[in-house]
Amino acid sequence: MEIINMTEFSTPLGPMLAGATAEGVCLLEFTNRIRLEKEFSELQRLLNATMQPGRNQHLDQLEKELSEYFEGKRKSFSVPLHTPGNEFAQAVWKTLQEIPYGKTCSYKEQAEMMNNPKAIRAIASTNGRNRLAIIVPCHRVIGSDGNMTGYAAGIDKKKWLLKFERENSGVPEGSLF
Repeated sequence: MEIINMTEFSTPLGPMLAGATAEGVCLLEFTNRIRLEKEFSELQRLLNATMQPGRNQHLDQLEKELSEYFEGKRKSFSVPLHTPGNEFAQAVWKTLQEIPYGKTCSYKEQAEMMNNPKAIRAIASTNGRNRLAIIVPCHRVIGSDGNMTGYAAGIDKKKWLLKFERENSGVPEGSLF
């Protein structure tokens, strides 16, 4: 059985829980994320793993990169990831990582990026199953009307992250990707 090492990081938005296997980071979530316990259970089932307190090299690298991100010095992450999911989910999460720092896109635009314009709802649902907050930036996806739509850790955190990235990127407000 695989081990998921678990630790907690302090951030300007509050504590975050992080988990990593020997392969890479598989979890980064705000502690107030809705259905966090369900996410833990699903991750353990998908990886045939057990969670235990501890650290590994991936969590050490993540802590450094997350600190750089919140200092406004890091725009993307290079820490290895371990993201169990089917081919569709992998494609959705890869597309999220292609949204430039400081910019946003709508679910419709994300579907178009994936050449799958009819899959908006499925894409939105899969975005919601992203287990890697900030690293896989689902916070950069907004409604077609520009409204902030669901974010499992709360719209206040989503707004903060978007404002923070915009201020550190030089991209004008309201600029769609």
